[in-house]
Amino acid sequence: MLSMMLCVLTVLTVRGRFNDPDMWWHLKTGEIIWNTHHVPTVDTFSYTTHNHAYVPHEWLSQLTIYAAYHLGGYSGMMLWLCVLGSLLLIAGYALCSVYSGNAKVAFLGAITIWLFSTIGLSIRPQMIGYLLLVCELLILHFGRTRNVRWFFLLPPLFAVWVNCHGSFLLGFVVAALILACSFVEFRMGLLVSHRWQKEARNFLAFALLLSVAALFVNPIGWQQVTYPLDTIFHQSLQMQVVSEWQPLKIEDARGMALLGMAGLILLLPSLRRAPLYVHELLLLCVGAWFALHHNRMVFVFGIMTAPILCRLLAGAWESYEFHRDRILPNAAMATFCAATLVAAFPSSSSLVSQVQTGNPVKAVEFLRHSGISGNMLNEYVYGGYLIWAAPQRKVFVDGRGDVFEWTGVLQEFGNWTTLEADPRALLDKYRIDVCVLAHDAPMSRVLGLLPGWVTAYADSSSVVFVRSPR
Repeated sequence: MLSMMLCVLTVLTVRGRFNDPDMWWHLKTGEIIWNTHHVPTVDTFSYTTHNHAYVPHEWLSQLTIYAAYHLGGYSGMMLWLCVLGSLLLIAGYALCSVYSGNAKVAFLGAITIWLFSTIGLSIRPQMIGYLLLVCELLILHFGRTRNVRWFFLLPPLFAVWVNCHGSFLLGFVVAALILACSFVEFRMGLLVSHRWQKEARNFLAFALLLSVAALFVNPIGWQQVTYPLDTIFHQSLQMQVVSEWQPLKIEDARGMALLGMAGLILLLPSLRRAPLYVHELLLLCVGAWFALHHNRMVFVFGIMTAPILCRLLAGAWESYEFHRDRILPNAAMATFCAATLVAAFPSSSSLVSQVQTGNPVKAVEFLRHSGISGNMLNEYVYGGYLIWAAPQRKVFVDGRGDVFEWTGVLQEFGNWTTLEADPRALLDKYRIDVCVLAHDAPMSRVLGLLPGWVTAYADSSSVVFVRSPR
């Protein structure tokens, strides 16, 4: 019954989120893989990178997104999001339940995961990546507390994970921290670490070695494995200019929630006279560090800390007892949840309306029928939709910040949008003939003042500028 409630919470949260700018180029990449049975390794969507090498590190997730679209259109994609979001919360609930030993308190853990996940619940590969992170934590817990053979599920998990999302590197960090703590016998007040039996340590270490080998079960090779490191060390510009990679603002609601969560976990051992394990403290610190530096990682913080909170609160509420179940009320509530799921699932017209609200739909229609040709410069957040809706026109830039940073295009585009350089220089360098910009973008006001540029189309969301004949 509680799991059904989590499904309802998921659908109510995501039903209006069919508008992520990156969703579209993920969808297009999945379509290419579906139709060609080949994973592309060069950029074919833009003309500015000149077919630069590209690492499709999320290709398997992208394939599932297109499969959902192929089978059910926009509704299929929304179902993909609802199912994965629900699975993530239910798996998180299961993790908190087995880790704390209290199925009631575990529901608070699932709500905690939901709270922090709201920053990233969208039709993107990270949904699969973070679901696999929850699965890894479950495997590590079962391997430590039940049977060491559970650890041998890690290699196949990482073989899938490396092809779905770059968060597999975080998965290795988590496993390595737990393995390191397994060697330590330590007690300082309420901070405790217990040394594992040698057999358990050896099983985990061997499973991680096999997991390293499993990472190379991918169609790209070593570039697929090292891509997350490249993101961390060689994509500093993307980290600075893309909002989701920027530091978390403490004054925001999620920032305050993070501080409250961290403070509560550090305070509860003293209040409840319960031990805080060293590996838990390390996971708390790692999760908080990532979240404070990159607000998109708040999602990860919730997953890593919710089980710890539940364990510390496990004695605050009596645990679930099967013989005390109220079957009919539970069945009635589950039935109500099922009806709510059906009623809350967005209609096709609602999804189309969301697409039209956040994307240059009418501008694309205008370009399709106007006969305007030439190189196009587009708004950064429009790139993904243009890749999907107007594949005959190559984009200037899109949400794949990595390839544009490697080629220097992202720096040039940033200087152009902030007027740190003469805007005419970029337009002339790339021989731009048409610009598709957001109606309220600062450059929309500037471009209309430049000689040789005229407004060809405008609506409440976007505007199309064309270079007048010379």
